[in-house]
Amino acid sequence: MADEIELKLALAEADQPRFLRHPRLRHAAARHVDTLDNIYYDTPDLALRRRGIALRLRRQGRRWLQTVKLAGSASVGLSSRPEWETPYGGHFDFSVIEVESVREWLQRPKLLARIVPIFETRFRRNTWHFAVGGGDLLLTLDRGWIVANGRREAISELELELSGAPVQAIFDIALALGERIALPPAVLSKAERGYRLHAGTALAPVKAATIPLTGDMAPEAAFRRIALDCLEHLQRNHIGALTHSDPEYIHQMRVATRRLRAALRLFAPVLASGADETLRAPLAELMTRLGRARDLDVLQTEITDPVLNALPDEPRLTALASDITNRRYGARDEALAALAAPAYGQALLVALQALHSEPGTTLEGDPLATFATRRLRRLRRKVLQLAAAARIDDPVSLHALRIGIKRLRYGLEFFSPLAKRSPRAVLKRLAALQETLGQLNDLANAGTLLMDCAADDPRLREAVTLIAGWHGPRHASLLTRIPPELARLARLRLPTLN
Repeated sequence: MADEIELKLALAEADQPRFLRHPRLRHAAARHVDTLDNIYYDTPDLALRRRGIALRLRRQGRRWLQTVKLAGSASVGLSSRPEWETPYGGHFDFSVIEVESVREWLQRPKLLARIVPIFETRFRRNTWHFAVGGGDLLLTLDRGWIVANGRREAISELELELSGAPVQAIFDIALALGERIALPPAVLSKAERGYRLHAGTALAPVKAATIPLTGDMAPEAAFRRIALDCLEHLQRNHIGALTHSDPEYIHQMRVATRRLRAALRLFAPVLASGADETLRAPLAELMTRLGRARDLDVLQTEITDPVLNALPDEPRLTALASDITNRRYGARDEALAALAAPAYGQALLVALQALHSEPGTTLEGDPLATFATRRLRRLRRKVLQLAAAARIDDPVSLHALRIGIKRLRYGLEFFSPLAKRSPRAVLKRLAALQETLGQLNDLANAGTLLMDCAADDPRLREAVTLIAGWHGPRHASLLTRIPPELARLARLRLPTLN
């Protein structure tokens, strides 16, 4: 058995010639080219996939090689997982698998009889060998296709695989290659893409998932897992943002960066100095561009469009809506340009490098459950202070309360696996109040954005007045919800963590 440690990077097809001219490739000790045909197998109901098992046959020249891989650890394109390879002699041979439970499960006759081809890949692989750190690093460029059920999808990716070299070597070469070429981590493996193609599953925005934590973990280890999950959340929406018009992709990428920022604040007492500068600062400009695109999405879809639909024959509204649409497209183009730039991939690689470096000495000796309890209590106290200071006629105080509630909700979401009882009810209550405050904040921001669009045009300013008047009753209704919600907030009890 070998543990495969690899990093996958996405490479735009148009950038392949430029990559092949990269001067770093001249330092390779050796290079060779292969054409690889692969067939992935499973049962019709995908029983292997549900168990985290990948079964593949690969043709190399005139011989076939069988590979079995198990689900290991994977985050933002960097993965480590056990695998077993053996020559294929006309039938599957699982005797080499050292994990007894997996070996026995695969060897069951009823299962073997149901294993069938699911999808295929065919690609040309360029491989460069580098001698680094007392070991070897293999850099491969794969170009070809995934084929399933009459559908196909292009393959264009780099893979850096270690063989006795330190993990740091992966990042050294990846960062050097990505200085002038966009090389963001590729979070979807060929196998995962093949299964999606087999099922005909459409690409969809991805929301944050629950992060597996245990109460006896060190706080630094928990932060590392949370931060990696935030980057994974960010990157799983990246290709959708670039190729689809659904604004939810950009929204989810914005949520991912906010969750990362919240995690940095939450774990600040146990993080090494400079963690914020390493992890958040490189994404700051992207966060700004995503935020502007999202604000204009909300301005059009939730503020302007409802009024335009109610008053379709009002020319002043039509003119203002046209200006907003142009600004929205411009902001989206700026955001997409940032997502397609080399700096985006570099920022993620720098963050990954920092999160996979050796942890420093902790300043916090408590286990995660104790640390989390203390931090959540601090966030709750802050929320109650902000709630006491909030006034329905003071948008600034309501905005501050919304931020405080969001930080507490993110903290509860991060630590929910430690709770003795599900914090779902508490999270639902916080989310409802945050949503109300968020709508009020959107209306407040809308006034500024609309006046900026109207500039000195009197007709457009009249359109802004129409929009404000149309949303007046909704604004008043939202304000009436705040006092009773604040009263309930004062009785909020945090879950017990263990």
